[in-house]
Amino acid sequence: QVHLVESGGGSVQSGGSLRLSCVVSGRTSDSPNMGWFRQAPGKAREFVAVFSWSLSTTRYSAAVKGRFAVSRDNAKNTMYLQMHSLKSGDTAAYFCAASTLRGALSTAIDAYDYWGQGTQVTVST
Repeated sequence: QVHLVESGGGSVQSGGSLRLSCVVSGRTSDSPNMGWFRQAPGKAREFVAVFSWSLSTTRYSAAVKGRFAVSRDNAKNTMYLQMHSLKSGDTAAYFCAASTLRGALSTAIDAYDYWGQGTQVTVST
């Protein structure tokens, strides 16, 4: 079992920055791959970034590539999503997720077994 808790969401003006955190606990060795996803009102959940726990492999969606970056703090068992140049289209609930699948990274929602409760990001113009 893996437990995920996100934080760091909030309201920011267009062009601003935010850093989301995801504290990971439990049997983290069972989840070699992680992901950040988001869901805007009335829309399907979509992948933002997927990455191996070691960060040796990362993949970003076209919508955020070059503006968002993932990182981690091993001592705190925490993954981060640093977001820059935020746009109104980035407004969504953001979720951290963990996958027990090994091998190639997957952007598919159903490849992820554990999810956090989400943290809201609102970007105003």
